[in-house]
Amino acid sequence: MSIKDKVAIIGMGCTSFGEHWDKSASDLLVEAAYEALEDAGLEPRDIQAYWLGTCASGWAGISLSEPLKIQYRPVTRVENFCATGTDAFRNACYAVAAGAYDIAMAIGVEKLKDSGYSGLVITPPPGDGTAPNYSAPAAFSLLAPAYFKKYGLDPETGKLVLARIAYKNHKNGALNPKAQFRQEVPLEKILNSPIVAAPLGIMDCSGVADGAAAAIIVRSEDAKKFKKDPVYVKAISVVCGPGHGALHQDFDFTSIRETYYAGLDAYRQAGITNPRKEISMAEVHDCFTPTELVIYEDLGFSERGKAWQDVLNGVFDLDGELPVNPDGGLKSFGHPIGASGLRMLYEMYLQLRGLAGPRQIDNPKLGLTHNLGGFPWEAVCSVCIVGKETG
Repeated sequence: MSIKDKVAIIGMGCTSFGEHWDKSASDLLVEAAYEALEDAGLEPRDIQAYWLGTCASGWAGISLSEPLKIQYRPVTRVENFCATGTDAFRNACYAVAAGAYDIAMAIGVEKLKDSGYSGLVITPPPGDGTAPNYSAPAAFSLLAPAYFKKYGLDPETGKLVLARIAYKNHKNGALNPKAQFRQEVPLEKILNSPIVAAPLGIMDCSGVADGAAAAIIVRSEDAKKFKKDPVYVKAISVVCGPGHGALHQDFDFTSIRETYYAGLDAYRQAGITNPRKEISMAEVHDCFTPTELVIYEDLGFSERGKAWQDVLNGVFDLDGELPVNPDGGLKSFGHPIGASGLRMLYEMYLQLRGLAGPRQIDNPKLGLTHNLGGFPWEAVCSVCIVGKETG
């Protein structure tokens, strides 16, 4: 089974991401939704069903229906860790592909900056109190020394590789008016940033932000009635793992299985056999720099043990062989959980239609987005592939 070319995106909207002290989650939802509607040339009454992705900025469909004044239409609230926005998109796509609705909206939002918490705070499920309590930087910092040791990198070289990833993403983000952080950061400053969880410095970590993004979906055969250059969905995969890494001694922290299997499923759906050559660009979940490093290998962008060389050789730069995070990634945007997946799709939507301005990649054909929520040893992962043409 595959959703390839069954549905298309005809409109998208995205707020700027940042510290929106003067805007509520409702304000952000209205801004993103109406930008998408205007882009598609539609009115609110044209949308037949909605899927709202949010981790903690709303508890039911009324979190969207009330600010948008939706007139008695179905609204489903979706939560799936950091894959929340993409999973809202997946549900909307399958509903349209199945014929349940002709026009649907997927929208994601998160309001973190004035929540009273620092970082991503998720209430854990009830337990017996014996589960280990890792911060996110501590958990993902374990990837770095494991990778360095397995593939023979000395600590200085490894640290340079991680800094080069952060440098690339901030350089791209400096070109994006919707990013939270819009300036380049010198490599030396990244290398010498204060340690958060060794070997990760503060510049190896993404920030948090407020933001919202939305997409409008129709069946592919109807897409050109609304938009001369729609973007077609080639694959959507969401994978939840069995917690293998927490239970098995062979888990070595150099690969995140959920990313690998989500990639395999998405490539099967899209008919892709050589992602390094066939994918034009990607937005991946750079919550921390070593996460992006292992994602390159788990998604087949680099051979095992070779991603660090590709980083230093500029393969994933904006003008490289396979640009990754051309919009600046989580490093430049921060991570409003429910919105991030749709924000990534927004960049692919702009790029495939030639509207990315100074970030524009030359003639892209296929774009990939990737989200990862949880820990390296137990995670939820999404991979979505979109393209400018059918076939």
